[in-house]
Amino acid sequence: MKYEIEDFIHYIQIERGLSHNTLQAYRRDLNKYLSYLNEIELITKWEEVDHAIATRFLYHLNDHGAKSTTISRTLSSLRKFHQFLVMERIVAVDPTIHIESPKKARHLPKVLSAEEVDQLLAIQTDDPLSIRNKAMVETLYATGLRVSELVDLTINDLHLMMGFIRCFGKGGKERIVPLGDMAKEAIEFYLDSSREFLVKGKAVDALFVNHHGRPLSRQGFWKILKTLASESGIKKNITPHMLRHSFATHLLENGADLRSVQEMLGHADISTTQIYTHVSRKRLKDIYSQHHPRA
Repeated sequence: MKYEIEDFIHYIQIERGLSHNTLQAYRRDLNKYLSYLNEIELITKWEEVDHAIATRFLYHLNDHGAKSTTISRTLSSLRKFHQFLVMERIVAVDPTIHIESPKKARHLPKVLSAEEVDQLLAIQTDDPLSIRNKAMVETLYATGLRVSELVDLTINDLHLMMGFIRCFGKGGKERIVPLGDMAKEAIEFYLDSSREFLVKGKAVDALFVNHHGRPLSRQGFWKILKTLASESGIKKNITPHMLRHSFATHLLENGADLRSVQEMLGHADISTTQIYTHVSRKRLKDIYSQHHPRA
């Protein structure tokens, strides 16, 4: 049964060109499914899986505290996998047909205020690492990149003269994102005063590198951001994605149109971007409540 999972991962990698992170998410979901089938249902062949068993697995996830978003994503993985098994004629029937996805709770993304962003970006640039840190955080807030897109940037993705960067989002989809003056200055300072010291003469394509001169990882950036947030005195639990949320919300608050924000974020569906309009309205309501004498 393990073989069919790996065969499916290989198939979607070739046919759909999915990112490494997405492929790993599919693999995790399906391996968890396989463990349940082997250990709890005592199933050894895919054709033994029926609608009731697939449904019990989802209830099993729910009973062990999985969120509705996790269960929905897992069900999506199971559906695509079982469709693959039918297509390959390994099984005759897809057992996930007619299983309904749980309703997703709609949570508004958490954002930083403009004042908190200024507070976070007040980084003293007095050594190579702090210069790099300033450039990274300025870039993240100026562009709304995902953290994986940030650490995957290469020198060739920079177009500082024209004031934009190129990045590759989910599914390897390319997009061009404008780069503000402050982020541009921070990157130029990093390139002039820090990067060469960090790479120590090695040929490295990655734009942002660690203290060993190697490409920075997502986990490495996460730790850096946590440290910067703590040093800035911000009490919120800051995540890299919070800067992406703040980027979108602040653009909309200042009059940017939704389609442009969608393009910059790399969202395939504008409904994903629309949640930031709700954040903007909530913020306006909060400001009104705090400052209007008859609120």
